[in-house]
Amino acid sequence: MKKLLTVGALATVSALTLSGCAFNGIYDLPLPGGADLGDHPYTVNVEFRDVTDLTPQAGVKVDEVPVGRVENVGLTKDGWHALVTLKVNGDIKLPANALANVKQSSLLGEKYVELASPGAEQAQGKLADNATIPLARTNRSVEVEELLGALSLLLNGGGVDQLNTITKELNNATSGREPDIKALLDNANELVTNLDKQSRNITRAIDGLNRLSSTLKDQKDKLVGAVDNLAPGLGVLEQQRGQLVTMLQALENLSGVATDTINKSQKDLVADLKALTPTLQKLGEAGNDLPKALEILLTFPFSDQAVNDVKGDYFNLFAKVDLNLKTIVENLGNSRQNPLAGQIPLPGLTGGVAGTPANQPPPLPIPGAGPQSGPAQQPGLGNLFGLLSGGAG
Repeated sequence: MKKLLTVGALATVSALTLSGCAFNGIYDLPLPGGADLGDHPYTVNVEFRDVTDLTPQAGVKVDEVPVGRVENVGLTKDGWHALVTLKVNGDIKLPANALANVKQSSLLGEKYVELASPGAEQAQGKLADNATIPLARTNRSVEVEELLGALSLLLNGGGVDQLNTITKELNNATSGREPDIKALLDNANELVTNLDKQSRNITRAIDGLNRLSSTLKDQKDKLVGAVDNLAPGLGVLEQQRGQLVTMLQALENLSGVATDTINKSQKDLVADLKALTPTLQKLGEAGNDLPKALEILLTFPFSDQAVNDVKGDYFNLFAKVDLNLKTIVENLGNSRQNPLAGQIPLPGLTGGVAGTPANQPPPLPIPGAGPQSGPAQQPGLGNLFGLLSGGAG
């Protein structure tokens, strides 16, 4: 038996020497049952945060099928993470954004590297020779030791004793309150449903709040200036606090007097409003006639149509003036006073001058003017125009 082992070792050394390849230890020897790398394998570098006890010559699998092996386990350039070099069969096609994970074949089995595609829809490009899979796309499975350690922590003072107490207290709290708990769950379900229906509005409100925050951030300097400048204004208000208090007290007294006045004049005010009702009703019945009448009054004697009849920058006015002296004298004689007293003596007037005609009754009172006590109205151009146009006053 020893002779056969010696012969095998010598044959192996002779083969390596004749082939011109260096021998780097036991890891250079192929393991029985390993993956077939084919004629054109390619190299893949994978970065891991932790590879536990992964060793060279460990398997590389895709969908649990061996496709390569681990060539080397080292450190990245920064020295903080593990860098694993893989040899993969050239016939295996993987996307450029492939994923890598360190797994264990069984509970106490060997470690291996699992390569996988992120999905048919997310696959991009092709994994090339000497490509690197970064830390963002690598992970490792939970170790049995970690699981047992966590279980040991839980069992040895980690809270198992408290589970019994928690269960009993929950039973005591919920016993006999099943309808209330059911109603609470129904209300919670309704609340979640309504929130789900209002998700768009909630999202819109959050977006609006984000825009408001951005606006406030842009106006930060102005807000700081406003807050800083607010202090002098508060100081002035503090100095005038006494005057403000006095003003408010006076305003309170004024409001009391106004309230008392309104209460005492309430009946008169209501009566005035009731008396005003017919006038308002007539104005309402007048409708659009009143504004039209006011338009004509403001343009007398020329209406709005007169503007359309102008053929230049002037008006032609044709007027008929009655200068019958007899009619003028009669109008002057029928007047209460002679506006031309002392200038034109008229027959039939007292003393031939101004006064009341001897054969005329005393002047009639003006309707609506009330008793006419005091001196008579002095003559003027208004009375003269009335006399000339046939008026009596």
